[in-house]
Amino acid sequence: MQKFLGAALAAALLVFSGAASAEDCPRSFLDKQYCDRDGDLTADLPTDKSKIADPGTIIFAYTPVEDPAVYAKVWDGFINHMSEKTGKKVVFFPVQSNAAQIEAMRSGRLHVAGFNTGSNPIAVACAGFVPFAMMAAADGSYGYEMELIVPADSPIKTPADLKGHTLAFTSPTSNSGFKAPSALLKGEFGLIADQDFKTTFSGKHDNSVLGVANKDYEAAAVANSVMNRMFQRDVVKKDQIRSIYKSQTFPTTGYGHAHNLDPALVAKIKDAFFSFPWEGSELKKEFKKEDKFIPITHKKDWDIIRKIDSANGVKYDCK
Repeated sequence: MQKFLGAALAAALLVFSGAASAEDCPRSFLDKQYCDRDGDLTADLPTDKSKIADPGTIIFAYTPVEDPAVYAKVWDGFINHMSEKTGKKVVFFPVQSNAAQIEAMRSGRLHVAGFNTGSNPIAVACAGFVPFAMMAAADGSYGYEMELIVPADSPIKTPADLKGHTLAFTSPTSNSGFKAPSALLKGEFGLIADQDFKTTFSGKHDNSVLGVANKDYEAAAVANSVMNRMFQRDVVKKDQIRSIYKSQTFPTTGYGHAHNLDPALVAKIKDAFFSFPWEGSELKKEFKKEDKFIPITHKKDWDIIRKIDSANGVKYDCK
């Protein structure tokens, strides 16, 4: 199991051997090609003006937790709004994995994105991602919980009952689909993966939910925000699934930009997020509990996630 996870995490952390900046500067936990002089735990704008980007077309990607084709339509109105605010063409880029999304931003092919909770610190450290916004309800509340789910008629009643069974994770970069449940099961229930229970990886939260609903998986760890949207779209029925554990609330997808974008463009991108009219939009139809984007910082809002990573021995080596 350790060899498998090591290989999977290495792939997710994007094993790169390219040349990195040799600039001597504070970096906090960031890759050596980035600087963090102000200590906010995100990459600074390059001091070399030739490295500052002002793309003619802005590429936007949403975290690959569900069917990209569905979300291309969901984000269409927002894409048009960002185009109006920035004066540039904006294109939705459907990514198939967290690793592909991180690689795209690191290589300069992705400018604005929403990275899911677990991959957010990796994107910050390894791709120069600078998150600044998150979806929230009208009262400012936000977040989701990790749930351990089983088929409705399963004999598994509590997390302790997972011993001897198989639990489906999503991917090694996912907070609710891997990191949080791994720490929880070990810390609260004394259960160690592939020692006390077997594991498999589904690839995405929707795959895990469908797998449990159809009894392909004995149990799965998922983000309940994804599961609830699948219930709302009638992809699966609530009575097919039973939850045996719900975690504390975690921050949801963080939205941000590549660290090297021109500051004037970044200001327009932020304005697009915070001025977007939710009422009657496809975003509102899909994310029913959310009504706006609120400002966030990686340093404060992802502190609990970095602590979970630390508890799991995750390091953002990027190579």
